[in-house]
Amino acid sequence: MDILTMFDYSFMRMAFLAILIITPLFGLLGTMIVNKKMAYFSDALGHSALTGIAVGVICGMHDTTLSMILFAIVFALLLNWINAKAFASTDTVISVFSSCAIAIGLAILSRGGSFSQYSGILVGDVLSITMPEVTGLFVVFIITIIFYLICYNAISAIAVSPILARSRHIRVYLLESLFSVLVAVIVTVSIKWVGILIINALLILPAASARNVSQNARSYSAYAVIFAMFSGIVGLFVSYFTNVATGPMIVIIASAIYFGTLLRPFRDA
Repeated sequence: MDILTMFDYSFMRMAFLAILIITPLFGLLGTMIVNKKMAYFSDALGHSALTGIAVGVICGMHDTTLSMILFAIVFALLLNWINAKAFASTDTVISVFSSCAIAIGLAILSRGGSFSQYSGILVGDVLSITMPEVTGLFVVFIITIIFYLICYNAISAIAVSPILARSRHIRVYLLESLFSVLVAVIVTVSIKWVGILIINALLILPAASARNVSQNARSYSAYAVIFAMFSGIVGLFVSYFTNVATGPMIVIIASAIYFGTLLRPFRDA
């Protein structure tokens, strides 16, 4: 079967364009998340999307995207504030917030046995993306690039030592809050097409793979973007010809790359 035939369909062209935006976005963001050991944080944000949807439903919104974004921002800032106060260990705080968010969301959305209409958001559907949504993703992509270029060194310094970062006059809490909001927005706007269950994997796997093979910060970011884009494009092609969900297939490809990078030390030896 000719691989180019998939582009005869407009929804495949839109999906391919979305993949070209989402995957490098996740690759860059993933490097900062992995550096700061925030894998659980992004996972908790994904779970909070259910509560954001529930809030939108309660408010009578037809499109719950706005409620998801607003709730995710509040959720991220509150989580960051509590974490900064050191009431408990980071993983404990995140686990509590994540469990609470997903429980509240499920409780509200499952009233009357109506959760089935929201089940699609668990795995996502990139094939349903439209041009206005692609445009919105591109705007988020540009914002992320700007943040990355301006703040990457400072975020990396904070990841190494917040105390050292403060001694260099880096506004740690402000930067961490901005980064948390950025992650919240990106995770939330992408969930519809990536899926709650696997969005964290797509954020973490390319960066984790890149960390296994990179020699410096520049190659780390480059490998993360390359691995993310390769996983996205190949996953889209394979899902089209095998008739399986695109999101899980992308994660399967990304997982294969990660396990492949683990073998590198043995090859070098």
